[in-house]
Amino acid sequence: MKASVYIESTVISYLLARPSRDIVVAAHQQITAEWWKIALPKLDPFVSQFVINEISQGDAGASKERLKAVSGFSLLEITQEIEDLANRYFKKIHIPEKARADAFHMAMATWHGLDYLVSWNCTHITSARVRIIVEGVNDSLGFITPTICTPEELMEV
Repeated sequence: MKASVYIESTVISYLLARPSRDIVVAAHQQITAEWWKIALPKLDPFVSQFVINEISQGDAGASKERLKAVSGFSLLEITQEIEDLANRYFKKIHIPEKARADAFHMAMATWHGLDYLVSWNCTHITSARVRIIVEGVNDSLGFITPTICTPEELMEV
């Protein structure tokens, strides 16, 4: 059985964005392309309506390509319990309102019991500070926290 992975929208965006002139972003783009080709086929991928909403924004042509990239992925259901968990994360993490969806990404992966959550959002999702807070909330509620990481950290599965 394959391990399950929630793919957050930054991964999809890095995969299909025009090559960046910023050396760090360009490296993330290259790593993402390699991860998509090498690691993703060994995983069972999931997204949520939050991901669909985020990758649907912007240029119509680019949005179409992003949506096509995830068209075969399973779409996770949103429940009231997920909303409650996301709101709990949001309050504890102290992220800006405009980034509230980031708490939902983590809640989706946690509630559905996925093995991994991959993201390039190193401020509101994959940072050590956020991971510690999410693990603490999950421990207090009896949830197992998915491994929250970048594609680079999940290259070998």
